Amino acid sequence: MDKHPAGKPSWWQAHRPTTRRLVQLYAALLHNAYIKGFIDGKIYEGSAKALCFPGFNCYSCPGAVAGCPLGSIQNALSAMGHKAPWYVLGIIMLFGVCLGRTICGWLCPLGLIQELLHRIPTPKIRKSKITRALTWAKYVFLAVFVLAIPVYYGLSRNLPVPGFCKYICPAGTLEGAVGHLANPGNASMYQLLGILFTRKWVILIAIGLACVFCYRSFCRFVCPLGAIYGLFNRFNIIGVKLDPDRCNGCGACVRHCGMDVSRVGDRECIHCGACLEHCAQGALSIKAGKILLKSAPLSASAAENRTSPGRVLWGIALAVLCFALIWFNFLDPSVQKDSVPVSAPPAAVTETPADEKGGSTAPVGHDIGNRLEDFSLKCYDGSEYHLADTRGKVVFINRWATWCTPCVNELPYFNELFTAHREDVCIIAVHSSMITQDPAEFIAPYGYEISFATDEDGDPVKKIVGGSDTLPQTVVLNRNGEVIYNSEKSVTPELLEALYQKGTE
Repeated sequence: MDKHPAGKPSWWQAHRPTTRRLVQLYAALLHNAYIKGFIDGKIYEGSAKALCFPGFNCYSCPGAVAGCPLGSIQNALSAMGHKAPWYVLGIIMLFGVCLGRTICGWLCPLGLIQELLHRIPTPKIRKSKITRALTWAKYVFLAVFVLAIPVYYGLSRNLPVPGFCKYICPAGTLEGAVGHLANPGNASMYQLLGILFTRKWVILIAIGLACVFCYRSFCRFVCPLGAIYGLFNRFNIIGVKLDPDRCNGCGACVRHCGMDVSRVGDRECIHCGACLEHCAQGALSIKAGKILLKSAPLSASAAENRTSPGRVLWGIALAVLCFALIWFNFLDPSVQKDSVPVSAPPAAVTETPADEKGGSTAPVGHDIGNRLEDFSLKCYDGSEYHLADTRGKVVFINRWATWCTPCVNELPYFNELFTAHREDVCIIAVHSSMITQDPAEFIAPYGYEISFATDEDGDPVKKIVGGSDTLPQTVVLNRNGEVIYNSEKSVTPELLEALYQKGTE
């Protein structure tokens, strides 16, 4: 029996997770199905990353297998000068019309984290007219950081500046930055931290503390994605629906709601279904169109005798999750390629035959003093780049991406260096194989003279130079092809000139 002799509910009855909590946990795991990412400290770079999951989950989280819709919106707006963001707008509208803020209540990993923080026993701030007024603040964040900043920098300077992700996003700090920094294999990333990370860390702590005392503070007052989905709440297909013929206007649903709703289904309603338990008239239910998904709680006898497709649906859902875990961690071609090691001499080898064009006897590797392994790439202008053909020149290899603001900012520095020393330097900018917009089209307006190419599938150049998912990265070789600089930091014109002088010694 589930009850104790005294008639009190058992521990399991009192503490078992609700259906919504199970769905939230399921969605969080499905969003972050790349378990190997947490082990290796690297992000998933397969083709699925070009897609968007509906919930708020950082693209850079080690386990994320798809993109964040909010980040995709900002990147698309930054690229407005090159292409219209139809795909992103279409997918956001699809999510909005189908689910609205039901996504916030059931599918958002960050929403789950906020609710777990609120369970910490402390005095709680009750909702009021003040909190209701503060809910409009998220529309300010939407207008300024998600819309205005990316559009301004994209159109006026051709720079990708995802304002919300860069300056505020707590998911990016917690899932992306902390997710990577917590892995011992990423210890070198600590040297990259600066004032921007410190500010975002303070913002993360502030939002976390706010959620402890005030229910889903980020969701209610800050989240731009929730603001967008809230605009679709009156049209969404799946969510809490009111039967006006059974409603007596008692207001119990609004009083017992943790969100700042003025009525069921308004822009602040996350369709969590908690109000169903407080409606004595049975006027509320969760529906998908006309299909009833959940109604008021059944009596004990009715619950025992009902037949529901719930077990079948959970079975299908678990099968999908198992397939996702197996696919993203073992079967995905991008994961299989990434697990194949790049050929390199054994660790015990301290000397290699002299390079025919440079005379170096340094061991092959990417550390300072090593001779970098040869590679070839096809450049955007149709030419072939062979590292072995650059011996006798100072070589600069810059790893960059269109979606990396520091990367785009420093490209002119490399071009200026090439212009000043074109006879003595060879510079190639290698774009990551992860592409959100055409890099050749992106750089075309600038007229850069340096060579550009995209790393091949599996990012072999990244492995050869000892790179990671952190960009930008600059590698400098002297005239003999030996590494004199290898860093995942932004560069300045002064540093590049100093490295050139060092490479000619």
